[in-house]
Parts: sequence; C-alpha cells; structure tokens
Amino acid sequence: MASFDDDVESAFRALASDRRLLILEWLKRPKAHFRAQVDGDLVRDGVCGALIAEKLGVSQPTVSEHLKVLSQAGLVSAKRVKQWTFYKRDEARIAKLKTAILARI
Repeated sequence: MASFDDDVESAFRALASDRRLLILEWLKRPKAHFRAQVDGDLVRDGVCGALIAEKLGVSQPTVSEHLKVLSQAGLVSAKRVKQWTFYKRDEARIAKLKTAILARI
C-alpha cells in the first residue's frame, strides 16, 4: 500500500498539467462549465468524459489519460452509468491532500 507521502507526490505530478488543472477547475462547478447530459446528473454523478474531451478540445483517448492520472492521484472519482464514465472531484480526498501538502511546505 502506498504511503501518504507517495500520494502527495502523485498529486503534485497530476497537478503539473495545465489541462488537468482546468479539468479540476471545471469539475468544481460542473453546471457552470458543461451542458446538460442525457444520462447522469452533472453534480450527483459527475461529468461524462466525452463532455470533458469536447470542452478541452482533445480526443477521447487523450482526455482518458488525463482523467486516469487524476483518478490515480485520488483527485477525481469515476462512476459508470450505462456505457459512459462520469467523473467528479473527490472533495474529501482533495482536502486531505491539501492538509498534507501544507504540512510539508
């Protein structure tokens, strides 16, 4: 099992991308940044990866890689609804990481 120090380092690596920072910013207020979805609620379920790719102006595989990095760092969580994967910020995890980061600097 990874230590919390490893988790902090993983979060730093995830946050080193302007695109991933944008995704996190947009997911903070999904209704302000994304159109309504056919399946899944923007707030309760998260935002479909396809909508994130569309807004970011990248391909589905590219956004999937960004979302994978964010997910592995514990900054977002993924939820399957039908054939779609929805992403939302993991606010509890982000709060713990903020505390751990502040303790280290």
